Amino acid sequence: MSMLQFFIAVDVTVVTVALPSIGADLGVDGHSLTWVVVGYTVSGGGLLMFGGRLGDLLGRRRVLLLGTGLFGVASLLAGLAPTFGLLVVARLLQGAGEAVALPAAMATVILMFPEGPRRSRALGVWAAVASCGLVLGFVLSGVITAHLGWRWIFLISVPFILVVLSAAVFLVDRDRPVSGDRRALDLPGALLLTACPLLFTLGVVEAGEPGTSPWPAPAALTGAVAAGIGFVRVEARSRNPLVPLRLIAHRTRVAANLATMLLSGALSTSFLLFTFSLQDRLGMGPLGAGLTMLPLAVSLIVFSLLAPRLLGRWGPRACVLAGLGCTAAAMAAIALVSASSADGAALVPAMVLVAAGMGFGIVGLQYVAVTGVTEDDAGIASGVQRAADQLGGAAGVTVCVGVGFAPTLHSFDPFLVATVLAGAGLVAGAVVARRMPGPAAAAGAGAREQAG
Repeated sequence: MSMLQFFIAVDVTVVTVALPSIGADLGVDGHSLTWVVVGYTVSGGGLLMFGGRLGDLLGRRRVLLLGTGLFGVASLLAGLAPTFGLLVVARLLQGAGEAVALPAAMATVILMFPEGPRRSRALGVWAAVASCGLVLGFVLSGVITAHLGWRWIFLISVPFILVVLSAAVFLVDRDRPVSGDRRALDLPGALLLTACPLLFTLGVVEAGEPGTSPWPAPAALTGAVAAGIGFVRVEARSRNPLVPLRLIAHRTRVAANLATMLLSGALSTSFLLFTFSLQDRLGMGPLGAGLTMLPLAVSLIVFSLLAPRLLGRWGPRACVLAGLGCTAAAMAAIALVSASSADGAALVPAMVLVAAGMGFGIVGLQYVAVTGVTEDDAGIASGVQRAADQLGGAAGVTVCVGVGFAPTLHSFDPFLVATVLAGAGLVAGAVVARRMPGPAAAAGAGAREQAG
């Protein structure tokens, strides 16, 4: 499960450093290249809850094998894509494969360990692997692009996906029989949930481009709002909703998932700001920029393994607030470095703070978000949490980086604008996290939900 999580996390960031090489090879400008990143995160995040529900209804093992296979085939297609259009399609399919496989993998891990120290340690390992994948994606992108070419950033994962498929066949327990009346799926809800972030991203990106027609941006943003409202209405009326209302009524999980979105938005923004600072402002090449981020990767491992131990001592709420505070301090450090003429080493403290923010914050939020889950809803609860993480990251990058680096705001320092926007999100996240019930209250809420 962790190997699958690692390569899925790698594919979120591995294209970032390689984008210039992809554009030069396929003859695409920088504006169009953003869809290589956004297509993956939006399709993956938008369909994650659908994937989680699919696992609950059809069986986690079946869905795990299906999603992992789709992810592997899409990775092969991306590496061999002869045109830019086919590459974008492959990235969309990679995101869909992730959305189907990842909730089933996380649900398998959750149900393998009971609530308490064992689950905390398991989620700590899970978060550490994901964190390493996200950051090592930058390093691998630089190394592979410099020595093998950009196509291998996709092809290198194919043999490991085959290992995951083989291991899952033998190691994951077979699914229990599923009754026919539980097989209905909320396809309209899944389509609306995917359309909402996609239209939102399109609207923000188009709004920041000078000299374009004035109507596409407001039309896309209006469509995003309409898709969001439509999703809520469809879920309220559906006999088999994508997100059952009992999950929405669970205030602890709602607070945890909202805080996850706000924290992930700032964390994802920091990754791109590190890359832009090293390559654009300091003039480093892909390999140098990737290697400079190694302290971030090492720190992420340390803090993700340390967080579960402190989770039992401090409680989830304190861990989450510590993570939000560390990330806010990192944003302030990035803004200070960008305003000075410091070298790449000056970013190391900010990288360590980001690692602490992810280690403490995400592990604590994951624990709260799956409190009180049962065999019937572990998959959808995991899907909601992962969707909050990924869509929050995509929205954060769209708003903070898209607005901060928009040509229409060229008179402002883009790093300062991006960090201020991310900081505002972190303050909102702290307000939400302070309202989360403590462990005892969360457990009581979960027990009441199960009784109902």
